[in-house]
Amino acid sequence: MRRVLQYVALVAYVVFLAFPLLWLLSTALKTPQEMALTEPTWIPREPTLANFGDAFGEQDLVGAALRSLVVALFASVITVLISLPAAYAMARYRGLLNKVAIGWVLVSQVFPFILIIIPLFMILRDLDLVNTLPGLVVVHVTFTLPFALWMLQGYVRAVPRELEEAAAVDGAGRLRSIASVVAPLLAPGVVATLLFSFISSWNEFMFALVVLQNPDVMTLPLTLVRFTGPEGVARLGPLAAASLMATIPSLIFFAIIQRRLKSGLMAGAVKG
Repeated sequence: MRRVLQYVALVAYVVFLAFPLLWLLSTALKTPQEMALTEPTWIPREPTLANFGDAFGEQDLVGAALRSLVVALFASVITVLISLPAAYAMARYRGLLNKVAIGWVLVSQVFPFILIIIPLFMILRDLDLVNTLPGLVVVHVTFTLPFALWMLQGYVRAVPRELEEAAAVDGAGRLRSIASVVAPLLAPGVVATLLFSFISSWNEFMFALVVLQNPDVMTLPLTLVRFTGPEGVARLGPLAAASLMATIPSLIFFAIIQRRLKSGLMAGAVKG
């Protein structure tokens, strides 16, 4: 009975988490007449794929998705490459400068990012990076870097110093001990940071709305906003279909790295 209750609770939790996606799928398969009903229906009475055709016909979803993918990949990789050595230095070296850096990372998370939109826009304008994907990559790295630093710093602190000292006794230098001893144990932290940065960049809307003003370079979140009627009313069918398609790359990306994330966590626990 205890095992049955555990599985019932697990299934209920999964359904709770998956409900928004299931409702989105149901809306994408409904006809306009069914969506206009006073009492909503859980399962489409007459499922149709017309909303998907309208979504791809009205907007360049493929091009917008490719642009979002390029921005998210570059932003996540650059964030990890910058935050990894910085997090190691923050976790291993003690001093006033290190404390100031850690405090500044915490302070940067207190203020809403909306406050830095205007200064960032002015900087990008002076650098001729407005309406460009590289400019958006710079912005995404800016707002994901502090949290990535904080995440990786915790993973570095979890690696015992004794492992590096043992490697030094065996004749390994600082770089060799970091590459051979510390880096494998940081694999789960790197994967988690990469996933966080990718999803944050993929779903980001506010900064993209300010930086990208040309429809030819708009990312997927901005393209979804264009599914509105002449009076500014959203067309729920095509919008639901496009939103459903927008979630697929994130799910695929997570499915690819989730095994690496789990194996890295187990390896880090055993080696630690």
